[in-house]
Amino acid sequence: MRFEVSKVLDAIEARLSTDPALARAVVDLAEVVRYADLDGGRPANMLRLGLVVDALGRLVAEENAPVYVVAPRPLLSDADLTSNERMVVRRWADDGLVEVVPTDSEERALEVAELLGLPVLTRSRCDAYRDRHPWVGESGRLWAPVAGQGGPVLVPQAGKAQLPATSEPSAVGARLLARIWRCPETNCASFGAAGDSDSPFADMRRFTNPVAQPPPSLRTGAPSCPRHETRLKDAGERPAVEVLSVRIGGVVRKRFVVAAGSPVMVGRAPENGGVMLGQWLTEDARKWISRSHVRFELRGAELIAQDVSTNGTGLRPGGSMDDDERVSMAREESRVLADADVVELYGGVLVGRSRLWSSGGNADPHSVMAEAPTISMQQFNRR
Repeated sequence: MRFEVSKVLDAIEARLSTDPALARAVVDLAEVVRYADLDGGRPANMLRLGLVVDALGRLVAEENAPVYVVAPRPLLSDADLTSNERMVVRRWADDGLVEVVPTDSEERALEVAELLGLPVLTRSRCDAYRDRHPWVGESGRLWAPVAGQGGPVLVPQAGKAQLPATSEPSAVGARLLARIWRCPETNCASFGAAGDSDSPFADMRRFTNPVAQPPPSLRTGAPSCPRHETRLKDAGERPAVEVLSVRIGGVVRKRFVVAAGSPVMVGRAPENGGVMLGQWLTEDARKWISRSHVRFELRGAELIAQDVSTNGTGLRPGGSMDDDERVSMAREESRVLADADVVELYGGVLVGRSRLWSSGGNADPHSVMAEAPTISMQQFNRR
């Protein structure tokens, strides 16, 4: 059973991100692990985060919808969690996959949501914070995880929203996200930098890429590290980013970020990183699509696609699916993509800006709980 639980925690780990460009919702981990009614199990269980992650995926009909998780430091030593669960949370924190704060994780979750324009998955009505965060009463901003017949579901706490309400980062959030920040604590997973520490183990640590840094906290009045409560140093301008989505057969399979100065290769199985599509392709599509097929690059405000394939790449101007309007790109040809343009690697295999598709299009996204042992997750239905 321990092996099965570890596999589920690994699957959950793949859905965690403090990257402002990728996160789809914010979660207070201390609250989620105690949703005992979702499975009828022990008082605190880390696997409940997986149930909430799955509920988000079903709501937005999308594979791999990441959540931004905030955890209070006392949770890392909570005796209601198993020793393995506590170890995993510490590792996630050290790797910058979740954000740890000294105590009040609920208020930090609301601060992150406001700065980034994200919804919050919570049963709390956040009454104590409504003066500082009046938006929590808006339709679709707070979603409560509750038990449902097909597994946990998310229901809006206000209004009749069908999908989580999102917005552009707040004005303050936009200013914070335009800069790179450095924490004086050299081993800070969120605002540290590789090589800052004199420790012989410094190279083994994972640090958040400056492009993917979470927003600083402003609770002290100045940009501060939410974990160490120390004032952050402005380390310069943050590179611009574009968020793209891979859509295959009408289903959004993956979102990824292209940052200025960091091109991204997309293909069947790109070498040296990149976005790998092979696991979602049909046999014919795998034969057509090259290992490295299209290179995406951000130059200033221009998003550029370059064909590097063997069999060719298509461009769908304005996202049009009319084959008469499809443009074939010559090998090594580069094109500046207009806002609604879509790149086609093969029929039905598309890449475009994430905002082009309001729904992920997947009625039954893959569950992170697929490997959960039934003895530890006694999920039940309420009628």
